[in-house]
Amino acid sequence: MTPWWKVSMRAARLLPVLVISLSLACGGSHAPPPPAPILVPPRLDLKPYGRAGLVLFTVEKVKGAMDQVATQQFSEAVLNAQPGFEVLELGSVDSVRRRVGEPTFGAATVKALGKTFDVPVIFIGHLKMSNVTPQGSLSGLMGGHVEATVSAELSVALLATGSGGTLWRSSGTASRKVGALSLVGGEPYVSAKDPNKAYSALVFDLVDYVTRDLRPTWQ
Repeated sequence: MTPWWKVSMRAARLLPVLVISLSLACGGSHAPPPPAPILVPPRLDLKPYGRAGLVLFTVEKVKGAMDQVATQQFSEAVLNAQPGFEVLELGSVDSVRRRVGEPTFGAATVKALGKTFDVPVIFIGHLKMSNVTPQGSLSGLMGGHVEATVSAELSVALLATGSGGTLWRSSGTASRKVGALSLVGGEPYVSAKDPNKAYSALVFDLVDYVTRDLRPTWQ
């Protein structure tokens, strides 16, 4: 008869083998942990430029202060996306355009702005409002006060002041329901002191979309 202590020692030696066998039989191998998220740099890194000029956005089919609203929100989005980068707001550049003799904003105006303000690049943008769709009848449109769905398109570009060429371009469209829509001459009107919140939200949606290349992302 085998002494009890020899049986215990033999069982102790066989226990690891038994555990491994049971683990393999039950598929007990653990999956590796998921990889940690990686911060991917923005597609358009502005830091090498140091700073950029920002021309007051042009607007179409809207009256009032929407050009100021769109330009300010774009400036804030750029600064939030890439901290430490400097944005110099240049205002309207029509006087510079006329001085260089261009009928429309072009390469000569871009080069002149670069020399005047000492900026290597300039942001420009254009906001076009369209498709004012009234809720209910058309009588509200005739009366100048209506609730409606408004669509808009925003296009922006980054221009090199050395050559006047385009370095980057982005555009997007969005729609919002606007309550208590004010119309002037059949076009939406935005007050400078108290812009409609729905208009601001519409522009925010557009700015958020067109600046996606400027923001780092987690993958």
